[in-house]
Amino acid sequence: MSIAQRVALVEKLFHQLEQESAQFEQASGLSCVSGCGKCCTYPNIEASPLEFLPWAFHLFLNGEAENTLNLLKKTQSKTCLIYKSLSLTGQGRCSNYKYRGLICRLFGFAANTDKYGNLRLATCKIIKEGQAKKYNSTDEAITKGLHVPVFTEYYMQLNQIDFHLGNKIVPVNKALQMALEEVLHYYAYRPSPDSAKKCI
Repeated sequence: MSIAQRVALVEKLFHQLEQESAQFEQASGLSCVSGCGKCCTYPNIEASPLEFLPWAFHLFLNGEAENTLNLLKKTQSKTCLIYKSLSLTGQGRCSNYKYRGLICRLFGFAANTDKYGNLRLATCKIIKEGQAKKYNSTDEAITKGLHVPVFTEYYMQLNQIDFHLGNKIVPVNKALQMALEEVLHYYAYRPSPDSAKKCI
């Protein structure tokens, strides 16, 4: 399967998640604090290269892939390269929000399954404490059947697109690097996808 085909499938999965997440946010009333990027500064975020393939492909089409790969190889920071801090107090933003990974799209508004098989909302301390009433009522509603996106279900769907790239879970900057390398290696001996660029 070509890079463009895999990117299209990942983006289709992201679109499906956006619709589910919007419905969940509306039903729960939960929301991220405006300007807060604290979860993005967590040093141990892990992701798969596949979820950043659309980001890597976008950079390649715009002639930014090689420079970005060099930046990733030089960086000593464990914080996601795409995240841009705006202050020392945890405020910041994703510099390429449209192309953020699956982990970024799920965290805060999706659930994990605990050891008893129950769904537990995976969100940050800021939401749990700052929106405690809504968080508690949402947690209870989930136990009663409120539909919520589930981490494992989405990662399983991602793996079905490309098991090799989707099944590798590595530190986020390593995932970014591997996604770029995948795109650059693919097009090393193939013509540049100019027709694809016109569609994006």
